[in-house]
Amino acid sequence: MTPIAELQTADYAIINTLRLRFAEDAVNVQQTRTGMPVLWVAREKLIEILRFLREVPQPYSMLYDLHGVDERLRVQRSGLPDADFSVFYHLLSIERNSDVLIKVALSENDLNLPSATGIWPNANWYEREVWDMFGISFDGHPHLSRILMPPTWQGHPLRKDYPARATEFDPFALSQAKREIEEEAARFNPEAWGMRRHGENEDYMFLNLGPNHPSAHGAFRIILQLDGEEILDCVPDIGYHHRGAEKMAERQSWHSFIPYTDRIDYLGGVMNNLPYVLAVEKLAGIKVPDRVDVIRVMLAEFFRITSHLLFLGTYIQDVGAMTPVFFTFTDRQRAYKVIEAITGFRLHPAWYRIGGVAHDLPRGWDALVKEFVDWLPRRLDEYEKAALQNSILKGRTIGVAAYNTKEALAWGVTGAGLRATGCNFDLRKARPYSGYQHFDFEVPLAVNGDAYDRCIVRVEEMRQSIRIIEQCLKNMPEGPYKADHPLTTPPPKERTLQHIETLITHFLQVSWGPVMPANEAFQMIEATKGANSYYLFSDGGTMSYRTRIRTPSYAHLQQIPSVIRGQMVADLIAYLGSIDFVMADVDR
Repeated sequence: MTPIAELQTADYAIINTLRLRFAEDAVNVQQTRTGMPVLWVAREKLIEILRFLREVPQPYSMLYDLHGVDERLRVQRSGLPDADFSVFYHLLSIERNSDVLIKVALSENDLNLPSATGIWPNANWYEREVWDMFGISFDGHPHLSRILMPPTWQGHPLRKDYPARATEFDPFALSQAKREIEEEAARFNPEAWGMRRHGENEDYMFLNLGPNHPSAHGAFRIILQLDGEEILDCVPDIGYHHRGAEKMAERQSWHSFIPYTDRIDYLGGVMNNLPYVLAVEKLAGIKVPDRVDVIRVMLAEFFRITSHLLFLGTYIQDVGAMTPVFFTFTDRQRAYKVIEAITGFRLHPAWYRIGGVAHDLPRGWDALVKEFVDWLPRRLDEYEKAALQNSILKGRTIGVAAYNTKEALAWGVTGAGLRATGCNFDLRKARPYSGYQHFDFEVPLAVNGDAYDRCIVRVEEMRQSIRIIEQCLKNMPEGPYKADHPLTTPPPKERTLQHIETLITHFLQVSWGPVMPANEAFQMIEATKGANSYYLFSDGGTMSYRTRIRTPSYAHLQQIPSVIRGQMVADLIAYLGSIDFVMADVDR
């Protein structure tokens, strides 16, 4: 286990502050490999401690994540309090550039906690998800209801006694009676959400956008309360895409779960592999070679560019222009040509491995990369001149769906959506991982926090990604493409033909999977759409005991009502495009 001595000075300070404020035994420290203080607190003190951390000087202004764990089958519990279930609150401070994780233990016959929605508004969806997945209630929550599962669903899927495979259920049948029940459950009831159907002089219109609509960017439904074209209120409705990736992680080996990560933000490719394999490497104690770091950074930045190019084309299309999307998709094909040559795949390479990458760079990779980095900057200049300076696009987006830094932090906004408000927080700079500290690049910022600024920040991010890729090209280290460690998966193929021990290890790790030490590890990265992280729980086995995937798009959709009230329906379309989300990144 990582000793407390490895925590930062800021982490020590908050532990001491809490113990002075709430007594020595009110806060129990758990040693983990998360890289931050993990503190167990009593339920009776929870809200008081959370509010204190929200209001302390250099506050923990963002509730970065909130979720639960079914602790009942956990064997390796040395030093942990008795618990059937637990709930954790991951708090982030921009000013301190540090985090703290607050945990609460619960017994199976008393699954109740006070709601934190009065401290952080974005606790709303997270608490609904914990109730949905675990059956833990939050007293004082404004609308505790299903969020990822349908309203009629029975049971709580992330409990350990809930089936993990479809074959464990009875065969599915949709009778006419059941169809009618499901359709009725999907009917929107304004009164349940505190909405009125009538004003003093008018009737309000309720409009369904989605869940299958091109401007909704996927299987996303949002119900609008309208007075003419003005949006009085709205309710985002998610869960239509839910595939249960966190549940799947509990029945896949540490190695075989890697392809599933590709399908979360399905436009992020190997960018999705990165936080997962880095977290597993923390559990295993693996330090990868310098060449691995640079290869990973180069491919991650390629996928940042492909994702941003798709955003740019579809965003401009959303506000009325048709031509640019064809050009951005053509440029994406140039990027995929390089990605395919290096990894063998295009959209979902699943190419990173625990301890390295799947294989070394092929011959001729450098010429392909150079051709691309020479090409794209000129194209970005053309986009800026032809599209971003277009008066129609600027008229549709400048001043639309604007929010400030304080509001962004309150709703858990990260990535370009946060930096467009002027907040200089990029994890590649603030908390470098995979060797990002060795690269020379700038963090693009804007000031207005509107739909236009979110676009120009991403365009400049593509320019900075080109700078990073060019440095990878010029400074690619020599050396192996995998760490020399027994838990690296799979071991280098050539060694399996020379050493019987390596052959045995290869066989076991491919068929059975590596055994990770019992501990907890966490890794956060600056992904294409904001901060993405994996929080892994190992119970000393070949599979994860619990995998928590925190995605940026989930937080960004929850913010929609607070931003769009009082604006027009057309403004909502521009706002949705400027968020840059995909529903697999929301529903997981």
